[in-house]
Amino acid sequence: MKLKIAFIQLLPGNNLETNLEIGKNACIKAKEKGADIALFPEMWSDGYYLPQDEKEVNSLAISKDSDFINEFRELARELQMAIGITFLEKNNPRPLNSVVFFDRNGNEILHYSKLHTCAFDDEKILSEGTDFYVADLDLNEGTVKIGSMICFDREFPESARILMLKGAELILAPNACPMEINRLSALRTRAYENMVAVATCNYPEGHPDCNGHSTLFDGVPWLRDEPGSRDMCVFEAPGEPGVYVAELDLDRLRTHRSNDIMGDKYRHPEKYGILSNPDVRDVIAGEFVHW
Repeated sequence: MKLKIAFIQLLPGNNLETNLEIGKNACIKAKEKGADIALFPEMWSDGYYLPQDEKEVNSLAISKDSDFINEFRELARELQMAIGITFLEKNNPRPLNSVVFFDRNGNEILHYSKLHTCAFDDEKILSEGTDFYVADLDLNEGTVKIGSMICFDREFPESARILMLKGAELILAPNACPMEINRLSALRTRAYENMVAVATCNYPEGHPDCNGHSTLFDGVPWLRDEPGSRDMCVFEAPGEPGVYVAELDLDRLRTHRSNDIMGDKYRHPEKYGILSNPDVRDVIAGEFVHW
């Protein structure tokens, strides 16, 4: 079974109505290219614009039940194509950086809010999410179990690890930052160590602090009947705006998952207590660590 993922690597407009129009037209183009699911870059509803004034940022936030989100719900049903739409979500006390996924019948299957917010920068004005989730995405021919992480979540191995432990085969990752060699290497590692596919959609060149290069890592570093290793990056977009479509071979990924040693097969969670100990401080910052 194969899955086609559309990366909506486009420049946003300057208001909600324009982003709705651009986004809907992009989804139609994605369907014309044969996509099973369309993924947007991070916080598409306002083009990842985060004013630091509390009143202003709250005025940009929208509800998950807003007309903007419901338009994509209806579009998913009309196109018979899944859509992962991102938005600045209305929330008390502060907005959330969120994504909601609709299946090809317009059913909401997953709603995730960025857990590792960039609180050292503009995202300090946001609340953070609370957990990671997985869901079954109906592909007509079968299902694939998806999860999501958003941008900075990528830098924490725990994000993808938790999604893998919850059963994710494909991690869909909205993004808004320069995808340079080290960040791409992090995505490659998340795919490798968890035997999962990772699809990341970024804003193109021309958007502040972004450079395109949306990617799909298929999570298969080698094939049993072929010598040597292979490049898990089966797709990397250029920097220019576009609706790009890449294909994920789920059968190949599942064969690898059933035969290889990574993922959960040889972990020792009973020895990892320090990872969840809230009393541990940042040793890199020079603070004392209580063992």
